[in-house]
Amino acid sequence: MLKLARNSRQGEILEVVLSNGWDYMRSLLSTGQTGEPAGEPDIPPPEVLRNILTDLGPVYVKLGQLMSTRPDLLPPDYIEALSTLHAQVPPVPWGDIEPVVRQGLPRPLEEVFSDIDTQPLAAGSMAQVHRVRLRDGREMVMKVQRPGIEALVAQDVDLIKNIAKLMATTEFGKSYDVVGLADEFGKALYAELDFTKEANYTDKLRQNLSSSPWFEPERLKVPAIERSLTTRKLLIMEWLDGVPLLKAHLRGSQKDGSLDTERAELTTLIFRAFFQQFLSDGFFHADPHPGNLFYLKDGRLGILDCGMVGSLDPRTRSALTELLLAIVNADASRCAQLSLQLAEPTQPIDLARLEGDYVQLLRRYYNLSLSELNTSEAFYEVLQAARRNHLRWPGNIGLFAKSLGNLEGVARQFNPEVNVLEEVKPLMTDIFRKELIGDDPVQALFRTTLEFKNLSLESPRQVSFLLNRLSNETLRFNLRVEGLDSLRRSLDESANRRTFGTVLSALILGAAILSTGAQTPQLTLITNVLFGAASLIGLVLLYKIVRSGQLK
Repeated sequence: MLKLARNSRQGEILEVVLSNGWDYMRSLLSTGQTGEPAGEPDIPPPEVLRNILTDLGPVYVKLGQLMSTRPDLLPPDYIEALSTLHAQVPPVPWGDIEPVVRQGLPRPLEEVFSDIDTQPLAAGSMAQVHRVRLRDGREMVMKVQRPGIEALVAQDVDLIKNIAKLMATTEFGKSYDVVGLADEFGKALYAELDFTKEANYTDKLRQNLSSSPWFEPERLKVPAIERSLTTRKLLIMEWLDGVPLLKAHLRGSQKDGSLDTERAELTTLIFRAFFQQFLSDGFFHADPHPGNLFYLKDGRLGILDCGMVGSLDPRTRSALTELLLAIVNADASRCAQLSLQLAEPTQPIDLARLEGDYVQLLRRYYNLSLSELNTSEAFYEVLQAARRNHLRWPGNIGLFAKSLGNLEGVARQFNPEVNVLEEVKPLMTDIFRKELIGDDPVQALFRTTLEFKNLSLESPRQVSFLLNRLSNETLRFNLRVEGLDSLRRSLDESANRRTFGTVLSALILGAAILSTGAQTPQLTLITNVLFGAASLIGLVLLYKIVRSGQLK
């Protein structure tokens, strides 16, 4: 039996993988026993990979869902297949869930709830959700962790890390830093087991969206968290009465009663709320799929499930804003420059090739109107082109791309006439203005003046220091020029050939001069020796030239 399959869980995983026909994994696992290289990874087709992860159970389903957030790593067909992954797990009976609930509550269950629906609203890979009513009459939702899931996650995460270590010896593993990815996915899985983190994310999102100059915050609703009852395994939050947005029967706009007007208003609200998260707040809901955007009975938009979030620092937000505009304007050169700012090269980058790939990619968008342009699809393709050119994107960029893709997909289903750039233009204009002059122009002017003052004070000192080192001959320049060694060898070969030619010419001329005088046996011998040496050197020189391939 393979070394990696010593217990029942490992054997089960191995059986599932091999029964689905993934032969590469067989050779990889054999590597753990033989120590021989397994070769380059042969990833199964998208549907096969999805089936493998589904058969392996809840933890691997969650892993697949996390992988679907990395369009910077996987092609679009894999992202699409993994995005449809749902854990095919039956709900845990209330008799097994109740002990988890009682253990998590600060008081007896009967003193906290007046009613509990023991039939779950939904059952996922990590938890299931029940509707409850508190003693004070408030309708709430209770999210409960599945019993035993922590041990299963710990076991499967260890296996994933071991497999990643085996793959790390291949070129694929080195290029994608599979060990780092396994650690990243492991941390994400463990984070989902701590519901207090989701509670913090939910509170932060609600606070960030409570005010905005670009949309009406009162039209948005993020559920409130009942902090006194929330623990690592138990999350109690406000019940939002509504239906998924794509199944909604609209009420009509408050302005003119028109359904089309309300549809347009909701589309604008969705885009501006999320682009504020992306480009202004730097903290965003990373999974806005159709089930997490609700149309509430009072006409508001509800945003649910903050289990998966992302963050972007100011520098990244600024570069992403420019990158989106460069894609819209089909500016391949700027796309290449911004990609180098955001991504990490895994090999020396051929900038001309990268820019050429972007030109070819963006050419298809030249004649499209803004309403026809699928921004997220174009962004996905830019990520893929950069990856093919040995650029590794940070994980938060992948999360952003996935969130943008989900957002635009939902919006286009809800309102096919949507024009993404028009919806977010006021927001982006304000963001650029803030980057240039800030919220307070006077303060920005003072800051710039101080920076110029510091520059004017420091520059003479730096110049003086540089001149002092030059005068003392203590300044050294370290330059590294690619291809310099081959150039040096070429110059050495050329110099040697020139030397051979000069010596050859001298020997021939000397022999010729001696042969014109009176011939004695001694002079004849010297002449013959000179001509013989010249012939030998000439043959050697000819051989070197022919062998170098530069005879033409």
